[in-house]
Amino acid sequence: MSSKCLAILGSTGSIGKQTLQVARHLNLEVVSIAAHGSIDLLYEQIQEFHPKLVAVFDEKKALDLQKRVPGTRIVAGLEGLIEVASFPKADLVVSAMTGSIGIIPTLAAIEAKKNIALANKEVLVAAGELVMRRAQEQGVMIFPVDSEHSALFQCLEHKNKEEVRKLILTASGGPFFHLPVEGLEKITVESALKHPSWTMGSKVTIDSSTLMNKGLEVIEAYHLFQTPLEQIEVVVHPQSVIHSMIEMQDGSLFAQMSEPSMIFPIQYAITWPKRPAGFLPAFSFTKYPKLEFFPMEKGKFICLELAYDALKEGGSFPCYLNAANEVLVSRFLEKKISWLDIGKKLDKLLSCHKKETPSTLEAIFAVDAAARREALTI
Repeated sequence: MSSKCLAILGSTGSIGKQTLQVARHLNLEVVSIAAHGSIDLLYEQIQEFHPKLVAVFDEKKALDLQKRVPGTRIVAGLEGLIEVASFPKADLVVSAMTGSIGIIPTLAAIEAKKNIALANKEVLVAAGELVMRRAQEQGVMIFPVDSEHSALFQCLEHKNKEEVRKLILTASGGPFFHLPVEGLEKITVESALKHPSWTMGSKVTIDSSTLMNKGLEVIEAYHLFQTPLEQIEVVVHPQSVIHSMIEMQDGSLFAQMSEPSMIFPIQYAITWPKRPAGFLPAFSFTKYPKLEFFPMEKGKFICLELAYDALKEGGSFPCYLNAANEVLVSRFLEKKISWLDIGKKLDKLLSCHKKETPSTLEAIFAVDAAARREALTI
């Protein structure tokens, strides 16, 4: 395949590290990388991939890294992230940073007319209308890296959108789907961090246990595929083999399947529209003698319902939901609130939120900051 030059925002995180695995397999050039502050791992990545530019968000750690790699250009702070995202030689920017800070460099990449492989949920949840509008105006393609959205993207290819009746996002159900309601009060941080199917960062793993992760994905799907909310459904599929489906108006279903590994959506986002050989073992049907599907139990996982409600309200609600949830998850991980408190407190916060219509990045970040302040005090 033709050589493609990558910029990676969040190269030391789970998606970033797997992106580098794909780059190694496909022999792609990684021209710029960025991370928050894991400079030991960044050092190893620099030694192997020799990027032209490296950004470290933590300015002190950026100075420390520069001493270790004097021949590599190291930049710091938010300006550094923007520089990595808009690096002239990059063809594709993998947006894999966690948190709403990733919105700014992703938008910078779009303004620089770079195609985006998007793995950062906050970009579309908090600023979906602004990001999708600018991408369209700049002629930029956004390739979803989430396994569910990648599946929908692949199923929708070459289909007439008017003939699609429904988008069906599958959810593993997390570790507590079959737990009785009375058992939810006893959930510990340690048990919530044990996901049955995926290996992810702690924040995403907790979101998967509350099903907020699926709620955020519903909001993402709404923006990515310009699909009305009533045509987006969630079904629990514990085996995580079918990553999502579409239903056509004649009742036919198209599904995308693979082993539960993020390598597949990452590689397809990088190589689209081609499909070069992968490096994972071939799928074994005998490993999965049955595939199960369950409906959502109403009232049990209120975070998913709150995400639907926020999208229905529109305006500032999805941004507020995302930021407040992030703080509440952090408080749970610090053992300051219970697992059930994440949903209960988020419900209270949203019920008090006054809807705004943030049309600029500054207005979006003002909503985000307000949500974080309020989520710390409830």
